[in-house]
Amino acid sequence: MRGALLHNTGDETLEVVDDLSVADPGPGQVKIQIEATGVCHSDLHAMTGSLPQPAPVVLGHEGAGVITAVGAGVDNLAEGDHVIVAWSPPCGKCSMCVDHKSPHLCVMLQFEWAVQQKFQRGDVGVFGMAGAGTWARETIMPWQGAIKIDDDIPFDVASLVGCAVMTGVGAAINTAKVTPGSSVVVFGCGGVGISVIQGARVCGAAEIVAVDLVDDKLDTAKKFGATHAVKPDDLAARSAELTGSAGFDYAFEAIGSPVTMRAAYDAIRRGGMAVIVGVGRAEQTFELSAFEMFYSEKTLVGSYYGSTDVRSDFARIIRLWRAGKLDLEAMVTRTIALEDINEALGAMERGEVVRQVITL
Repeated sequence: MRGALLHNTGDETLEVVDDLSVADPGPGQVKIQIEATGVCHSDLHAMTGSLPQPAPVVLGHEGAGVITAVGAGVDNLAEGDHVIVAWSPPCGKCSMCVDHKSPHLCVMLQFEWAVQQKFQRGDVGVFGMAGAGTWARETIMPWQGAIKIDDDIPFDVASLVGCAVMTGVGAAINTAKVTPGSSVVVFGCGGVGISVIQGARVCGAAEIVAVDLVDDKLDTAKKFGATHAVKPDDLAARSAELTGSAGFDYAFEAIGSPVTMRAAYDAIRRGGMAVIVGVGRAEQTFELSAFEMFYSEKTLVGSYYGSTDVRSDFARIIRLWRAGKLDLEAMVTRTIALEDINEALGAMERGEVVRQVITL
């Protein structure tokens, strides 16, 4: 079986191999033939070590495909079902799922699967990123991590729902609960940032300001619903124009940098909300003073997987797409083969694309 393999954390390139294997599904598990899988910044973070991930590992966590086998005890999925891979599925039983009604924060299955060497290459066990490993032709998942969809949904569209779209749109509609008529600023216009912009538009935000360093990405942001697009140095003037320098109601950071996290906090009004969506390194920090926390009464909150209940929110995203409220097809800048993965990682790092999808 073919797959894109990271031999060691810190390696700058992946090797596309054709001698991987994956076991048949055990009890409560399903095997999925991956048809389309996105290239996400989180995969790059796993390569560099920003996200902890043991190696060797098949990267990829944003995918969609067809179930080819089901294990014992799985009675709600069957061979031939089309599914989206949920890389952080809820177990449905723990306190986060039941008592706190925060299934996106359940780590029972994710932690269990993240340390399993689900693939094999000769005598060497190989991990799957975030327990998924969608940059291979087949993978196995717990049944909770395979969300059934209708057969007519294109796999490239479905794959994006599994991470970028759900993370970004969810940050706007679930985490922040953006209100109609409000003002929003979004730092970073990659796949997640574009999804935040679309989510804010769905929520009815009056002004949506996109902030990025790359001109092409600012132009792209306007196509997806940003009412204004500026470089960081021009944000203060735009804020003065739109908010009277009071600050925005909501700010979203979709980069993962302490500098832009602090900038997002500074960009909101007193009583506003700054949502951190980007993934930063564990050792990085940014500072807030004790007085400003008291005086400003701002809300600073993280957004993990768009505060999403994948069991219902994937379907909600697809309904919005069917209704023409979310433009997911246009997010696919290009479709590539697995052999093009290293070039794709470079294009993503340079900010040349919104999303690239590998077809297998």
